[in-house]
Amino acid sequence: MSNVTNDRLERLLLQQEIEQFYYTEAELLDDRRFEEWLDLLDDDIRYFMPLRRNVKYGQHAARENTRSGQDSAWFDEGKRTLSQRVAQIATGIHWAEEPLSRISHLVTNVRITSDDASLEDPEINVNSRFLVYRNRVEYETDIFVGKRIDRLKRGGPAGWLVTDRTILLDQSVLLAKNLTLFF
Repeated sequence: MSNVTNDRLERLLLQQEIEQFYYTEAELLDDRRFEEWLDLLDDDIRYFMPLRRNVKYGQHAARENTRSGQDSAWFDEGKRTLSQRVAQIATGIHWAEEPLSRISHLVTNVRITSDDASLEDPEINVNSRFLVYRNRVEYETDIFVGKRIDRLKRGGPAGWLVTDRTILLDQSVLLAKNLTLFF
């Protein structure tokens, strides 16, 4: 086989590997296996979901999203605080999760954005789109749609670890009563 064919095959295999990683992650979250989900996160993870603002045309790049460590955000956390959130849910007395929500994570449009990524690369950049559906009690339903910008590195039980995640919701006003779920 030619080098071009090998490169394409390697890229397809890497794409499939990354997609399987994301499907595993979604299943762990949907099944409330939060401790196992935490194992997919690097110890030094940055988990960031900025507030989104409605701004004038031409100002999107500079002003649409709040900045990590400088402005308010829905989440600006590390593994320690994510672990604390998981522990709080696991107590069974978390007011916003009693009874527990039923959640479905759908992941799509997975794109490896690192130039010349290969199966041997220890770290890669990946963008994906998500739809998260949540139902609580009888009538509470929330739908979250957006984009994730991830940095992954080799390791962990599923082959990859998330070292950096930026979550961009496609809404500027949060209509949900709480944000006890993970993206």
